[in-house]
Amino acid sequence: MKKVNTAILALVALGCSFAHAQSGKSSQNASLEEAKKAIAASNAIYFESFAKNDPSIFVNRYAKDACILAPNAPAMCGREAAAQFFKTACDEFGLKNGKFITTAVYGDGKEYVTEEGLWQSFDAQGKLFDDGKFLVLWKKTEEGWKMFRDSFSSNRVQH
Repeated sequence: MKKVNTAILALVALGCSFAHAQSGKSSQNASLEEAKKAIAASNAIYFESFAKNDPSIFVNRYAKDACILAPNAPAMCGREAAAQFFKTACDEFGLKNGKFITTAVYGDGKEYVTEEGLWQSFDAQGKLFDDGKFLVLWKKTEEGWKMFRDSFSSNRVQH
């Protein structure tokens, strides 16, 4: 009888640990889904900042301690640097609109997630003038999910 009770207890313990693991997974999935929704919402208005020439929309996509890691340039960290990046993109490159295509989001959705994807940049006439790929490390802040590290590069061959 003792062996039967031990076997039953072992099965109950195994069942409980499986149920706990599954509930942990579902809360992880919920956290990641929340992060994905926040990223999609942020990305949906990111390029509005250029169309409206409103740097506050752009800067608000980033965490206070964010760094933009543009190609062939030093890291631009902080809100003032993000505002300067916006000004350069508008004034010197003529960026007026664009598009993000998220191909994957990695992580558990608790503190940080990484977004991978493609981007396109358009001028005032709606003409595509550059495109490339990106990796963004998103950070969960008191204000919600914000870009913490923004790294991107062009697909265009530089001569």
